[in-house]
This record gives sequence, structure tokens and C-alpha cells, in this order.
Amino acid sequence: MRPSDDGGNQGTHERRWYVTFSDSIMNVLLLRPVPANERFGLGPFFRIEPLGMEYIAAALEARGHRVTLADLRFSRSLAAQMRTARPAFVGIAAMHALETDEVLALAQRVRALAPDVPIFVGGHTAAAYPEPFLTPETTAVVVDDGERALPLACDALERGEPWTSVPGLAWRGADGGIVRTAGETGTLTLDEVPLPARHHVAPWRRQYACLAHRPAWLVETARGCPFRCSFCSIWQLHARSVRERSVDAVCRDFESVGDHVFVADDLFWHHPARSLELARELRRRGIRKQWILVQSRTDLVARHGDLLEAWRGLAKDFDIFFGLEAATDQGLDGLRKDATVDETVRGVEVARHHKYGVTGNFVIDPAWTEPDFERLWAFVEHHQLFQAGFTILTPLPGTAYFEHMRPRLRARRWSQFDMHHLLWEPALGPRRFFELYCETWRRSVLNLKGRKGLAQWMREVDFGNALFLLQALRRTQRLMDARHYLAEYDLSSAPDAFARIAIGSSASLSGERHGSADSLALLRSVGGDESY
Repeated sequence: MRPSDDGGNQGTHERRWYVTFSDSIMNVLLLRPVPANERFGLGPFFRIEPLGMEYIAAALEARGHRVTLADLRFSRSLAAQMRTARPAFVGIAAMHALETDEVLALAQRVRALAPDVPIFVGGHTAAAYPEPFLTPETTAVVVDDGERALPLACDALERGEPWTSVPGLAWRGADGGIVRTAGETGTLTLDEVPLPARHHVAPWRRQYACLAHRPAWLVETARGCPFRCSFCSIWQLHARSVRERSVDAVCRDFESVGDHVFVADDLFWHHPARSLELARELRRRGIRKQWILVQSRTDLVARHGDLLEAWRGLAKDFDIFFGLEAATDQGLDGLRKDATVDETVRGVEVARHHKYGVTGNFVIDPAWTEPDFERLWAFVEHHQLFQAGFTILTPLPGTAYFEHMRPRLRARRWSQFDMHHLLWEPALGPRRFFELYCETWRRSVLNLKGRKGLAQWMREVDFGNALFLLQALRRTQRLMDARHYLAEYDLSSAPDAFARIAIGSSASLSGERHGSADSLALLRSVGGDESY
């Protein structure tokens, strides 16, 4: 399957697809598991469609395969899906480290129902850190773009070829080491795949929400990030590269979706010239939305007010999620943010000047003392950053920071990696730390007893979404109560407890050197998207 090239401008010309059918039609089942941990954080506000699996479904269908995509959060049971689909191949999405245990349990259930069917696990956390997923139940882990790896795996299965013929896979060898297949990875041109097969999730479209916006649609215009924040696995997974979809493909995708759009790019407006071209083309085609949310950096926005001016008219309401991270230059340096607090302030000012809504996230370090919390409170108050969120510094698998902190980690379960649990003893002790952490959250607009009461929230939401928002707000009130955190505080005293669940990454590697492993990242602090 390849796009034709009519010799025109790659950014705007229409690409036409040559569909190459496989020798035989294969039934493929793609599964999005049910995350067990939505007790804290903004998870109730963000339930996003499995966009990465929709792209994979499009790639498989372009080769003639029959695809069933089941979002098990809302669909029929696994057993019902297996009976209906009768799959010859199963793919499971592993998006975030906190879902690892649920992914493994789902693989076990699939294996019990279909002992001989290949089971592949992919997604952001699996590609970044495959070790926990290399179990007897799983056939392989996808460490390349799933849109390319899964069609190639289906081809190999049809032809009776070994998995070693498929680039971008990993599994545990007979000697206990990790085998990685040879071949080029991380080089998929995003336009090689048709637009996402969104019809698969149409029955649950109303369930997909972003803040108070429902139904919400996820759109990807680019993949990757060139920066090097210590806590983030995205740039390490993508080798600091950024790949972009053509302007024409993005415009057609925007045109195909509804009025509430979350752009899942890890760094929106990264390429200013392309961003301006895209804004002009969307405007020329008359594409305008009710609401758009993008993720970007304050230093980028501070330098490019022209981009914000060009994009603002494309939506009635337009929000920017910033990785604010810290209230001091020392804190930003410690996270390798490569930015300053002055740039944070300037970026927020520019966004507000152009009438964008400003939201974002700060990182709370377990090493903090009371003055650190007080400095953050003062910064939030002074700059009126009341829509920001706050997450606990968490070493995510696949980062150098994770390997550095591994000896200190005392987690008993992967669900504790939700950025609202402590993974090691805090400097203030758990009780005082959580008291101050909850006081931090009480300063946000989510506190119904604070700056924004329930009545004001209800006035700002459509009647059809009022019940959903009410339920989400009720659940997020736990963010303000230290008792909920203390009840969850459960660290092991054994130094090797975490090693037993992590299946240590010191395992030997065999096979050829592999390139970067890529997948769409999720919105860091809220458990947003979805790739494979």
C-alpha cells in the first residue's frame, strides 16, 4: 500500500490510495482494555477514543482484512467479542504504565478463550518499556508504529513465515533475554496510512469526552517531540524526532470529525511555517469548530503570537494545555524543561491576549518541603492559573529517570503509576505530603467549595452533558481529601518488591539493533490518548 505522488505540493495535494489486498482475508480483533484506576486525577474528564487503533484498523482494512475494534470500556464483553469476531489475530493496546496489570489480565483471558491465536501487545507504554508484557500469554510486543507492524505481522501469519521476518517486534527468548527483530523501524510516513477508521467506535461516540465537551474527537497532525524533559518517555521513544501529516490529510480529517476536537500532538505549533499553512488551508476550506484543545509549550507560544492569531478564528472556544511543570527556574532545570519561568509567564500572557483558555499541569516532587508548596501556591495565585492540575513526579517506564530511580521504587502494583500515588517515601512523610498536596488541589477550579461552585459549572455546560459533568466533578472532589490518598498509600518495605513486577530491564538483548519505537502519546497528566 502506497500513496501516489502527483508531483504537486506535498503539504496540500490530495493523496490517492492504492489498496493492496492480502492473499486471504483475516479476522483481526483489536482490544482497548478497561483501566482499573480512575479514582484520582482528571481521568473522569478525559475518556478519549482509541485513535491509534483506528489508524491500525484503517491500515488492516486497506489490505482487505476484517477488523473488529472493541473498546471494552463501553462495548460488549470480551467473550462476546471473541465469539462474534472469531479472530485469527488479536491486538491489545497498552497505553499507560498504570494499565499494565489490566493488559496482562486481558491477555490471559484471551489466551484462555483462544489458545492458538497470536496475541500482540502495543501502544505507548509497551513500546517504551516492553519487559512487563513479555509473558507466556503474549506472542510479541510491537515496538514500532502499529500501523505498519500489524499488517506485516498478518502477512507473515498468512504465509507461515516466522515472526523474525517482521521489523519492530520484541519477545522473550528461550534464554530469558529479549529478542528484537531486525529491520527498519520508526520511519513510517504518517500519510502512508488512510484516515482513521472511526466507524468502529461510532456506537460509543457519545462516551468520548474531553472536559465538559462531549462527544469529543481526537485528531493527530504530528507525532513526537524534540525536547528532553526528564519525566517524559515521548521524546525517548521517538528519538527526539517529529513526523507530520500532510496539510491535506489533516484538513480532511478535521473536516470529517465533529465540533469538539482534542488535537493529540505532543507539541502543537512545533513547525511554525507548516502551522500557518495549515491554519490558512483550514480557513480556506471553511472548517471551523465549536471547541479545540491543543498541547504546547509556553516558550514556543511566547515567541509566536502570530500562530495563535492565525488559529484563534478556527474555533469558538480554543484552549491550550501547557506543561507548566514548576514555579521556579531551579525546578524547571531539575526537570530538564529547557525553559524559564519568565517564558512561562510570557507564554500565558500571549495566550490570554489572543483569548485562548489556559490550562496545564505542575509537577509535585516528593522531595518537596513546605516552602516548596508555598512557592507554588503563590505562583498560581499571582498568575491566576486556577485551571491547572497537579501530578506527583512519577518515573515513567522507558525513561532514563525511571532507571535512575528504580532502586528507590516501592510500588506494589502498576496502577500506582497514575501520577497521583507516591512510589517512594516523601521527605515530609505521607500524611503531611498529602495534606499539602490536597491543599494545592483545593486552589483549583475543581474545588466546588472554592473559586467555582457547582452552579457556575452547570451554567457553562450543555444540558445534555450536565449529568456527565456532575458525575465527573463529584469524583474529582477526592483530590481535595488527604484521607483518600492515605488509604491508598501502600509501599513495600522490601527493596526488590518493584523488581518483581517490573521484570527488570537489565535482561540481555539479542538480535539486530533497532531504531526508535514510535506511538502516539497520551495527555500526560490525565490519561488521554491512545495509540497502538
